Amino acid sequence: MKKEAKHLYKKAIDSLTLSVEIFNRPNDCGRIPGVLIFMDHAFEMLLKASIIAKGGRIKETGAKETIGFSACIRKGFSDASLKFLNEEEVLTLQSLNGLRDAAQHYTLEMSEQHIYFQAQAGLTLFRDITRRVFNINLKTQLPVRVLPLSTSPPMDIQAFFASEITDIKKLLIPNSRKKLEANEKLRALAIMENSIQGNESQPSDKELNNLAEKLSKGSTWVQLFPSVSTLSFTQNGYGPSLDLRISKNEGVPITIVPEGTLGSNVLAIKRVNELDFYNLGRDAIAKKLNHTGPKITAAVQIFNIKNDPECFKQIKIGNSLFDRYSQKTIEKIREGLKEKTIDEIWMEYRTK
Repeated sequence: MKKEAKHLYKKAIDSLTLSVEIFNRPNDCGRIPGVLIFMDHAFEMLLKASIIAKGGRIKETGAKETIGFSACIRKGFSDASLKFLNEEEVLTLQSLNGLRDAAQHYTLEMSEQHIYFQAQAGLTLFRDITRRVFNINLKTQLPVRVLPLSTSPPMDIQAFFASEITDIKKLLIPNSRKKLEANEKLRALAIMENSIQGNESQPSDKELNNLAEKLSKGSTWVQLFPSVSTLSFTQNGYGPSLDLRISKNEGVPITIVPEGTLGSNVLAIKRVNELDFYNLGRDAIAKKLNHTGPKITAAVQIFNIKNDPECFKQIKIGNSLFDRYSQKTIEKIREGLKEKTIDEIWMEYRTK
């Protein structure tokens, strides 16, 4: 293992151990934020160690500071030369990071079951990455006793959300004066929903108030958190050797119907800013790949980039049309250049 990666990995193990130690603490003082903050730090160190071990960089050219948590996730998932994360693991990491952010910078209330499955799923994922990237069995790095334990083991995720909503409804009873506590518990659930949708921002007070109002009017948890219905727990083993992972199912099919259709539920339809997704022009790609614009044009044609909707879209602004490319275009061209040199592509393009 490279020296820098080894140093970061040691820091990751230290923070993971502290996270689990705080989880098992009999005193509840600062327990939930302590678990989340140390586990989040453990993963940031582990992700950076993994990127370095795979030959990547954790500092951009000329930057004084290393990349942040979200950038580490993107590298581990999207960079073809480094990839060591899958989609479900990204979901677990984004959810944990969002909860940590709320716990560290404001207030957050989580039930024992919620903090349990976040801690156990986190420990399982830490073990998976450690084995996958470093070929190390995490059990050899930690004392046998260092595992999350709970007197209230987790149920399936649908039952868990239904139970959480029932508790929140009790807090929202008129004249109970517990709206703040209800919003704190709603914040934890909303962070998980946002993570599944790829939204890393914290829910606003307005969004939480809207959720509370809809809940008071009889909305179900599936209507409020539709993306969560696509998740399930995958459990292997039992006792100290329990593995718990958050898995993504196919989910409930959604059909868009006219407003007011009998028997239909109202869901928010998220429109992504296309210019944010297709955020590259040809010359920007050429600069990133260190080739000329015309040769990138050749690569775009030879690799059929414009036939891939995840890579290319022609966007109309005013009366003008612009060819725009996503970040995936860079990965696709890099993969193609492993099979053909840019000069071979240029000759093929000229011939055609």
